[in-house]
Amino acid sequence: HAYATKYTVNLARYKLSMLDLEVIPERALGSGQWEFVLGMPVVQAIEVLQRQCTAIKDVQIKYSEQRPLDMDLVVDLTSDGIKLVFDPVFQRLKKIEVYDVTKVKLKYCNKPFCSPELIPTVEQIHHTFGPTLPGRVDGKQQVFLLLFRGILFAFPLWNLPEAAGFTGEASNFSEPGSQRSLELSRMCIFGGNDPAEAKTPSLPLECFHGNWYSNEVEVVREKGVIAGLKLHLMADDPHHSKLGDTRPRLFERIVRFGDSPQDVSRELGSPSKLYFKSEDKMRIHSPSPYRLPTSRCSDYFFNYFTLGLDVLFDCVTHRVKKFVMHTNFPGHYNFNTYHRCNFEITFPVDQQYCRDSILSEITIQSRTKWSEVQDYLTQPSDKPVVLNRSPSTNSIDPFGCTYCYGYQNAIFEVMKNQHLASVTLYSSSR
Repeated sequence: HAYATKYTVNLARYKLSMLDLEVIPERALGSGQWEFVLGMPVVQAIEVLQRQCTAIKDVQIKYSEQRPLDMDLVVDLTSDGIKLVFDPVFQRLKKIEVYDVTKVKLKYCNKPFCSPELIPTVEQIHHTFGPTLPGRVDGKQQVFLLLFRGILFAFPLWNLPEAAGFTGEASNFSEPGSQRSLELSRMCIFGGNDPAEAKTPSLPLECFHGNWYSNEVEVVREKGVIAGLKLHLMADDPHHSKLGDTRPRLFERIVRFGDSPQDVSRELGSPSKLYFKSEDKMRIHSPSPYRLPTSRCSDYFFNYFTLGLDVLFDCVTHRVKKFVMHTNFPGHYNFNTYHRCNFEITFPVDQQYCRDSILSEITIQSRTKWSEVQDYLTQPSDKPVVLNRSPSTNSIDPFGCTYCYGYQNAIFEVMKNQHLASVTLYSSSR
């Protein structure tokens, strides 16, 4: 009897802690305080989870360590039975899966349709969402699928022997009043009419929050030398939003080596953060005149997290001396600090390194693997600088070290899977 009492108390506590979520087909899943919106960047989604850490627990991030661009990036809320599926290239939310509906409460237009007190049968889904095309049976997975635009419901058929081996339309499973009261097991929110063909949505306006985001970043060359960056940006336009236009405002900005902080702020806006360097760990690899510090002041960064960009200023001249572009790959120390910077840099191929090449130049993007371009840029005898990061002294970075290769006025930080973690461009005048 004591055991039964304890179990009842725990069950009541579990019900109180269940997430009570509003379902918006083809758009979002959320509560009154937060929501996950299709097209949302993975960085923003994780920020939501961090703010809701008392309500949402046991979060796992799943990705392919060796092929991070070939498999979806998944944020799994294991205690709540929810998966957030992100496109691995654009890192934006493309599907929301509730794979265990017994762990959450769900409602549509503020009408509950799934909770411990309300069994989500086929009839209940029809009553809540209205009519749709006849459902179909997936014989391989043994589920009955009921599809509305932007949302899919799955009902297991394991207890129906007559459904074994059947595949195709099965309208009798969805008829109101049918004796076959199937119970919902999974739900998927996506864009379009078919979850198998769902494309990654563009960044929705409600995710801008007054920030600028980059579509693409390319280098600016003057007299054959990299002089700066040209950023193709997008931003929320309050004027267009009031008129019902859901498209972001597109524009371009250029920043150059030698620009002042005022120049950069005028072009890119105020930085997300200002960071002063405490030391330069790469100084020892510089030519001898630069090994010893010439000033007691510290160089400083303008961090633009939503652009995936850092701008480094010289503390003496207060002019831009470096640009750092980040790829935000999972498995790197800085993952989830920056949004991915989709850069494109073209370098001339040095025939001294690759005499048999028919290419005169090579393009490197944020998706390029170092192993694909290494032979064009470096000699086999060139050894990388090993970069170890750790949050504090005597601690270990769980993701391991990275390797830095130099070519012309660029430093490529390479992960163990050969993907680029960052690219640093520095002024040739140094």
